[in-house]
Amino acid sequence: GYQPYAVTHASDYFDQLYTWALELIRRGQAYVCHQKVEEIKGHNPLPSPWRDRPVEESLLLFEDMRKGKFGEGEATLRMKLVMEDGKMDPVAYRVKFTPHHRTGDKWCIYPTYDYTHCLCDSIEHITHSLCTKEFQARRSSYFWLCNALDVYCPVQWEYGRLNLLYTVVSKRKIIRLVETGAVRDWDDPRLFTLTALRRRGFPPEAINNFCARVGVTVAQATMEPHLLEACAREVLNEQAPRAMAVLEPLKVTITNFPAPKALEVLVPNFPADESRGFHKVPFQSTVYIEETDFREEADKGYKRLTPGQPVGLRHAGYVITIQNIIKDANGRVIELEVTCTKSDVAEKPKAFIHWVSEPLPCEVRLYERLFLHKNPEDPAEVPGGFLSDLNPDSLRVVHNALVDSSVLSARPFDKFQFERLGYFSVDPDSAEGKLVFNRTVTLKEDPGKA
Repeated sequence: GYQPYAVTHASDYFDQLYTWALELIRRGQAYVCHQKVEEIKGHNPLPSPWRDRPVEESLLLFEDMRKGKFGEGEATLRMKLVMEDGKMDPVAYRVKFTPHHRTGDKWCIYPTYDYTHCLCDSIEHITHSLCTKEFQARRSSYFWLCNALDVYCPVQWEYGRLNLLYTVVSKRKIIRLVETGAVRDWDDPRLFTLTALRRRGFPPEAINNFCARVGVTVAQATMEPHLLEACAREVLNEQAPRAMAVLEPLKVTITNFPAPKALEVLVPNFPADESRGFHKVPFQSTVYIEETDFREEADKGYKRLTPGQPVGLRHAGYVITIQNIIKDANGRVIELEVTCTKSDVAEKPKAFIHWVSEPLPCEVRLYERLFLHKNPEDPAEVPGGFLSDLNPDSLRVVHNALVDSSVLSARPFDKFQFERLGYFSVDPDSAEGKLVFNRTVTLKEDPGKA
C-alpha cells in the first residue's frame, strides 16, 4: 500500500562497486584468495596463505577475475577483517559465469551481500539500515567497509524477524518450493510473501494492522496465521461488497414462478449500511443452490432445505418448498422441483440460503495451509525436512462454480464477500468469459484448526 521513494538495484552501482574494490586492494584492505569454499567455511578458520600477498599482485589477479581468466571457485576477493562471530575475511567478489537479469553478460564477477549492502546504502544516503537479527553479526563488516573506504556510513539497526507458523519465510526455502513445483511461483497464494498475499486478496491495511498489533521487538516472534486472517476479515468486512456464489451447484426449478420473465432483485452491497448502495441480480424460475443446502433426510439441528422443511431465498422475498426430487441413473440428486411463496405470507423458515440465477461460470481456488505441522522447519517436529511436510489438500480448485452477474465487470484484485462462503479476490488468471477467484479467508475462523 505504500509508494516507495525509489526502486533501486545493486546492479545500478556495479561500476562504482568495482572501482571501490580496486581502491580497497590499493589500501591493503583486500586480497585475491584461492582457498576453496569448504576451506573458509565455519568459524575461526586458519588465515588464508594469500592474505599478505602484494597489492600489485592482487590488483592484477582481480583484473584477471574480471576478464574471466579464472573458473568459478578458483579465486575470490576477500576483505581483511574479523567479524564478531569469529568469521575471518568475508568474501567481497566471486567469479560466476551467469548472465545477470539486468546487466546481461557484462560481468563475470559479482559482489556479495557483505560487500554490497553497506556501500549501496552509502551511495543512496540511507540514514538507518533496518535489518533482522541474523544480520547483527555482519554489523562490524558494514561499519568497517564504509570506514575503510572513507565513505559515508549509515547506522545499522537490527530487530527480530516476524515468523509465522505453518509456513516458511526464508527465501532459500521458498526457492526450493518453487523449483520442486510445490507452489507455482513466489506469488502462489499459499505463501506469505507480499506478492502472494496480494494475489490471495489480503488488503495492504490488513498487513499493516497485523504488524502494528504485533509490534517491532528485538526478540524473534512467531505468530499464528489466524491473527493475520482476523485482520483481513476486519478490513474486508468494510471494503468488500457482497455477492452471491455457489460452489457446488444444485439446480432448482420453481414450478409456480410468479412472473412470465425474470424479476430483478435488489441486493445491498453492504447489508449493515444500505446507504452504500445496491446491485441488481436476476431472479427467474431456474435457480442454483449449494448441494450442501439440501438433504433428503435431515439430521437433528439441520435447518436448511429438506422435503419437509422449506427455506427462504436471501434477498428474493420468497420461501421455497420441495415438491419433487429428480435423480440420475446412479441415484444422485440432480434437480429439485419446488414451489415458492412470498416471505410475508409464508411461515417464517428456519434458514435463508444464498442462490444464483442466470449466473456466470467461474473457477474458485480454495486454499488451506501449505504445511501440516506448526513448525515445518523443526527437525524434532518434521524429521524428514519441510519438503516432506506439504499438505496434499492445500489447494482445491472448483472448476464449475457459479457467481451472480453483478461481478461481470470485476478486474484482477477486486475483492468480494461471497455471502455465507467467505472473502474472495479476482485472480490475474481470469480471462474474458471466465473469472477466477481466490478465497482470501473464510467468514469465520475455523474452530477445527489449531
